[in-house]
Amino acid sequence: MDWKNSIKGKHILILEGYARQCLPYMREFKKYGMEISLLCHTRMDCGYASRFPDHKILGICSPDLYNESERYIVDLIKTNKFDIVLPLVDFSASILARHKDELSKYALIYVSDKENFEDAQDKLHVMKVCMENGIPCPKTLVEVHDIDEIIASGIQFPIVIKPRIGCGAKGFHKIQSETELIKIVKENDIDLMKMVVQECLPIESELISDNLFIDKEGKVKSSFIYKCHRFYPLSGGTGTFNMTIDRKDVHKECSKLTKMMGLRGCIGVDLMVDPRDNIPKVIEINPRILACSKIGFVAGVNQAVQILQDIYSKEVDSMMNYKLDVGVRMSQIDVLWFLKSPNRFIVKPSWFRVKGIKDQLFNLDDPLPWFAFLLRGFFNLKKEEEKRS
Repeated sequence: MDWKNSIKGKHILILEGYARQCLPYMREFKKYGMEISLLCHTRMDCGYASRFPDHKILGICSPDLYNESERYIVDLIKTNKFDIVLPLVDFSASILARHKDELSKYALIYVSDKENFEDAQDKLHVMKVCMENGIPCPKTLVEVHDIDEIIASGIQFPIVIKPRIGCGAKGFHKIQSETELIKIVKENDIDLMKMVVQECLPIESELISDNLFIDKEGKVKSSFIYKCHRFYPLSGGTGTFNMTIDRKDVHKECSKLTKMMGLRGCIGVDLMVDPRDNIPKVIEINPRILACSKIGFVAGVNQAVQILQDIYSKEVDSMMNYKLDVGVRMSQIDVLWFLKSPNRFIVKPSWFRVKGIKDQLFNLDDPLPWFAFLLRGFFNLKKEEEKRS
């Protein structure tokens, strides 16, 4: 039977209606006649404003309410109403990975196995795998128990201390000297065994991401690479404008790393290009769909179709070739970048460029998510800026 016929009427539950990556995936799933349920935390979620979900479930789905969300998501799946469950962000993917064996009785849980998922989330484990296999990464101390070991290691300042598990800026410290190191560790009561201690790459390092799809047989079926050109806040925050680039060396190393770690499905690898040697160095792995995944669809890589083929077909189409120099912007936040940046008129590519550029959220046939995201962002902006500072 053709896989397209076998998925008609299948019921998919997508978690995190606030995650902007839900939009391109729902659009594609709808093309194939699937029934879509979207779990939302509030009516302000961009996915809640979309016309594509058949069912909008207002429930508990927030990393700030982890335990409550875990109970709610597990109970929801146990209603036995869904054929597939797809997570979009780290916290819900971790919930599904932890409960995968239990919940697989009720639906197909589309996430890597628990052990592989947790290894990928552990930034120190990822650095160890890189260093042991010749994959470029920042200089990282393997095991640190106390401040004296950091000083004795001879690592050059500035250094970075960040949590082994977690995402975003929470717990991240850039440290310039031994004196500052002692002060920050003691004032914040930091347990260094739970942290990654590594060199701080230069501020002018470029951030790039490789987005791979690995089928159930462990074969890499797609890979598209993009560079983040602008951030807000300017010191390093949300990427507001990304464009596809060609870096075959990056694809080679990321394919090696993700396959070695036994990951499956949509996987994102973040790297920074060190200007001292022009070598892209692995920073972390995101074992789930990335926030900027729409750029793949714009570039001709349909990972939504690959997910369905991975589940319902014997073979997943290879989509290794993609359009270069196409981009996606978060227009609401990119406006803030323009207002704040001294480089607003000289930045390359130009802030005013429109050729080959799509908006992350806006579509003429589904415009309301753009406005929902704007309204939500207006209420959350001050809180996010304080957290990142």
